[in-house]
Amino acid sequence: MTEEWATFGADLHLELRGSGLRSGLMEALREAARTGRLAPGTRLPSSRSLAADLGIARNTVADAYAELVAEGWLTAQQGSGTRVARRAAPRKPAAGAVRARPAARRPAYSLHAGTPDLASFPRAEWLKAARRALTVAPHDAFGYGDPCGRIELRTVLADYLARARGVHAAPERIVICSGFVQGLMLMAKVLRRRRVREVAVESYGLDFHWNLLAEAGMRIPALPLDELGSRTQDLGEPGALRGAGAVLMTPAHQFPMGVPLHPDRRAAAVDWARRTGGLILEDDYDGEFRYDRQPVGALQGLDPERVVYLGTASKSLAPGLRIAWMVLPEELVAEVLEAKGAANWTSGVMDQLTLAEFISSGAYDRHVRGMRLRYRRRRDQLVGALAERAPDIRVSGIAAGLHAVLELPPGTERSVIQAAAWQGLAVEGVSRFRHKDAPSGRDALVVGYATPPDSSWAGALDALCRALP
Repeated sequence: MTEEWATFGADLHLELRGSGLRSGLMEALREAARTGRLAPGTRLPSSRSLAADLGIARNTVADAYAELVAEGWLTAQQGSGTRVARRAAPRKPAAGAVRARPAARRPAYSLHAGTPDLASFPRAEWLKAARRALTVAPHDAFGYGDPCGRIELRTVLADYLARARGVHAAPERIVICSGFVQGLMLMAKVLRRRRVREVAVESYGLDFHWNLLAEAGMRIPALPLDELGSRTQDLGEPGALRGAGAVLMTPAHQFPMGVPLHPDRRAAAVDWARRTGGLILEDDYDGEFRYDRQPVGALQGLDPERVVYLGTASKSLAPGLRIAWMVLPEELVAEVLEAKGAANWTSGVMDQLTLAEFISSGAYDRHVRGMRLRYRRRRDQLVGALAERAPDIRVSGIAAGLHAVLELPPGTERSVIQAAAWQGLAVEGVSRFRHKDAPSGRDALVVGYATPPDSSWAGALDALCRALP
């Protein structure tokens, strides 16, 4: 927040930063005095006058002045007011010297989407599973092993994915990888060898996924998106999407807009893949977390030979595990393993064995059910707080997942993000996720309500409500 005052002849161009108004005001005054913008002896506005201009409590300004006096930045004398202390003038940097930028303050709260509540990782149950897995692990488990990943994990995943996500899976078609990104890198290499030069992507998504495909030499045309999900009927039609040989999608819960792909459009995607020999890369990043009805099953179930299913433990457990899996069409298994190469960088054996035991013991299902209840409660608290404190804000994308989309008045997205920063809150706008070729859309925030631990959730929610129009 930049404000300007010309009280007592002092032009204060102050940018308030920090997790609160008092700390932001103090840092702004320190910086102005440190750099010499406020010369020694400059008289500052009275606390009453400055508070009125800022629109904050007078006590906030008075407390900031008092602390800066105690630190030696300001002086205060009866009848003379508050002035900048007479300190040594700041030294000018030597010619050619690089001036260090002040370190950015870390936000007090984060509502970035894409991260679960890491404080809720099931440490005790995970440790029990690790001990059991280590006790029964065969000696050969600690060798270089199968590039597909440990058979114990692939076997329990085949059963779990069929039961929970409707995926047609067999252990021999599953390849364990070190996170979703490695799986996408492997598929980019396979597609390149197959002479695929275009991979359609949704018009909203994660740019580092798109960049990865672009760096592999792919063109990445944008697939239009509306209230029914991605317009898969446009695949193969004359225009920018005609040459696509594959499409990367989040059909169960579009990221970040939050809509599930309509059944007719699911069928259209599969029809396109069958007709053209194309491949659908299905990113099922948070399919377990649906709140208001039964989960939407994986698209892969409609045609396991035309869909590459990519799942991960990043949202259900933690991204730090670096465990993901690909369920492949039969004809692709050998090509993916060849792309993996001799290095075979993948998740560690012990984490794979532990996850296999964690799933087979039932601990994974219990954890997911518990987190589903926790996240649903947070979602309901978010919706309730907005209804009370920001009733004009429309919320969407809340039937599933770990984030919500908050629609804003046109032209306000950047100012609301800045207002949130003044409250010590990090949050992202929907424009951050828009493809460069997609038309400009509505202004909105993408709010990850799963991210804060319980201890800071109330503070994050309060800071969000204060920042909204």
